[in-house]
Amino acid sequence: MQLDARTVHDNPSPAELRKFTEEMPQCRITEFDNVNVQTRVTSRSAGSTFVVTDDPSTASGKTMTREEYDRVARLQDEYIAKQDMVVVDGYIGNDETFRTPARLSIEKANANVAGMQQKLYFPREGGEPEVQVVYTPNLPAPGYPDDRVIAVDLENGVTRVLNADYFGESKKGGLRMWNRIVYGRGGLGLHAGCKVIPTDGGEKVFLIIGLSGTGKTTTTFTTQNDSLPVQDDFVALMPGGKTYGTENGCFAKTFSLDPDFEPNIFRAVTQPTAYLENVYQDQKARVNFFETSYTKNGRAVFGMDDLGRFRDARAVGTVDCLLILNWNENIIPAVAKLSQEQAAAYFMLGETTGTSAGGKAEEGKFLRVPGTNPFFPLPHGLQGNRILELLASHPIDVFLMNTGRVGGREDDERSKKVKIPHSSAIVKSIAEGTISWTGDDDFGYRIAQDVPGIEDPELLQPIRLYERQGRNDEYRELVQRFKAERRDTLEKFPELSKDIVSAVA
Repeated sequence: MQLDARTVHDNPSPAELRKFTEEMPQCRITEFDNVNVQTRVTSRSAGSTFVVTDDPSTASGKTMTREEYDRVARLQDEYIAKQDMVVVDGYIGNDETFRTPARLSIEKANANVAGMQQKLYFPREGGEPEVQVVYTPNLPAPGYPDDRVIAVDLENGVTRVLNADYFGESKKGGLRMWNRIVYGRGGLGLHAGCKVIPTDGGEKVFLIIGLSGTGKTTTTFTTQNDSLPVQDDFVALMPGGKTYGTENGCFAKTFSLDPDFEPNIFRAVTQPTAYLENVYQDQKARVNFFETSYTKNGRAVFGMDDLGRFRDARAVGTVDCLLILNWNENIIPAVAKLSQEQAAAYFMLGETTGTSAGGKAEEGKFLRVPGTNPFFPLPHGLQGNRILELLASHPIDVFLMNTGRVGGREDDERSKKVKIPHSSAIVKSIAEGTISWTGDDDFGYRIAQDVPGIEDPELLQPIRLYERQGRNDEYRELVQRFKAERRDTLEKFPELSKDIVSAVA
């Protein structure tokens, strides 16, 4: 589509985008000499997101008619005609056989979004985009929730964003449309990180699935046996276990970022070239990643090069292990091994406790998000069937990992936290094949008897904690509740295979 604006800055350099960003009144320079922008909108706007279709059964969320979309498009185009705009081109993915040409067009007044997106795109020169995001952060959309709308035209590969200045709408805008492209090619876009772990038996390729805040980025970048991160947030899984990357950088949560536990991410976030968003800093430019008076959803974008060590997705073998992260707070063990049908079921359940990334509507609430992927635009049942097909096409071991707590919430002194070193020990042991397993009579998956590096068996078998504390009845009630709720949840997806539904009975 042709961009008709007052002025167009066509693919400015990183230095020019940094200069434009520094001109923004909501931008400050931190002690690390990087830019930090405070936005009006601090999380993704799921309630304002609509897929364009005249048949609502073809989409997974809210929809708008083609006629209404055309009205919104005219409103935005008329506004853009009077604005100074920035255009950034790139690729989603860097494999020449799989990459998707992409474009972001945004008001120059919000140049930080362009600077952040440029870091995530792989370089591209010339040609037209297959997917594009047209972004006007300062144009209200009256009549929509919060006067804000994200209109997703999958048919034409265009997403229009009105009245949101949160960078996530740019990033997810392109990836949401890319999800549909990958599905059409016979694969599945996964909300997942990717890493490679060396072992005595050879290198192991891991995919780590999880909602924002479940520890996906942390698990991806925590080091085991000199492991290397490949991707932080989205990958394509194709038949035969082949995987493709999407981004040349990372969009990382900064809340409670600690150099002792996450040194690689901390080092990248504190580079002068990083872009920060809604991170607390005081009047002396000092940054505090633990201060949340404005939001817990502070973010940073940095390039993969800032990590120092990483693996190009094009140099990765087929997938060996798939981890489904689940931030639970009661009876889910720190790790469980799943059959293929169970894997598809727990993938579809997408259970976790919501975080600030989903806004106030999700934070602190128990959620079930199919595929842990709120950006899959097609009917969700298709995800479950496709993941089962992909698992059948190549041997992949699948594990459920609880990165939250067992025995209760944080304010319950009887509960225990599954800490980052615990999860790291589990990942290392999965790669090396050193976990001893036993059956779980309640849920049918396999649970760990012993994990090298974890001395507390109650994290591995929560029933032991409940029995020791005399909470047997509470445990039984939770088992029955989970079984009933899970089956009810999966039965809501008419496209979903019955074998997947019965796996949680």
